Parts: sequence; structure tokens; C-alpha cells
Amino acid sequence: MTSLQDMPQVQDCSVSSCSYNANSSCHAGAITIGGDHAHCGTFVEISFRGGLDRTGLVGACHRTDCRHNDKLECTAPGVRVGAGADMADCLTYEAR
Repeated sequence: MTSLQDMPQVQDCSVSSCSYNANSSCHAGAITIGGDHAHCGTFVEISFRGGLDRTGLVGACHRTDCRHNDKLECTAPGVRVGAGADMADCLTYEAR
């Protein structure tokens, strides 16, 4: 199991409508990547901002076909989230 210190950071999030986004920085405790196009499953668009006073981490990745995925853990040094096939996708995703 990956320790908190080893979890990759969300280096950049360009999804300004996400309630965890503040100045292109993710403030969710940890995001989950999944779905059929590496969607950020933590994306939420509601009327207020929330999150922690630190940069968000990647908690889990359900895209087993990504070269950065090892036993559902992300091994990328960091990830970028933004518009891809959907409004909030992992732009660091790379097929094996």
C-alpha cells in the first residue's frame, strides 16, 4: 500500500468550475481517477468551494490500462487534470 508521502500530487487542475479548485490548484484530500476515459471521479460542481489547505493527491486510479497504474495506485510523479474527453480528466493518463 502506498503511504501518504508517496501519493502523487495533482500538479495542475484547469477545471475552474470544480468546487475543489482554487487558482488552478486541487484542494481535495485525494482524487480518484476512473471511468472510460480517465475521468476525475472527485470532480464536483456545486455553489461553494471546499477542500483542504494543501494540494490534492491521487488516492486511487481505476484505469488499469494506464502505464502509471500499479495495483490501482498511481505511480506518476504528479498528474494534471483538465478537459479531455470530459470536463475533468486525468491528462497524465497514458495507455500501456
